[in-house]
Amino acid sequence: MKYVLLIVGMAVITYGIRSAVFVFGERLSFPPIVRMALNFVPVTVLTAIIVPMTIAPHGGAAELTWRNSQLIAALVAVVVCGITRKPLLTIAVSLAVFFGWQMIG
Repeated sequence: MKYVLLIVGMAVITYGIRSAVFVFGERLSFPPIVRMALNFVPVTVLTAIIVPMTIAPHGGAAELTWRNSQLIAALVAVVVCGITRKPLLTIAVSLAVFFGWQMIG
């Protein structure tokens, strides 16, 4: 029962926040500091999803070894993106490294 209450509570809060933005629309104005902080939300959410999957792909403890294909592909992606600044090339190269590394190891 506690879990049901928790899920319903989170749903009500989420619905309230999202509907407030749609109802008030353009009339809702945020201070500049809040607008600046909201620009970082996508980056932080992606980081929170990707880093745990990269460092500990099987859950549990961190796997910082050369056998971790997710970690190797992520490191290659950082290097390729830093050098080329081309997202499609970064994705293609890191996917090739990921699948190739899985075949090797």
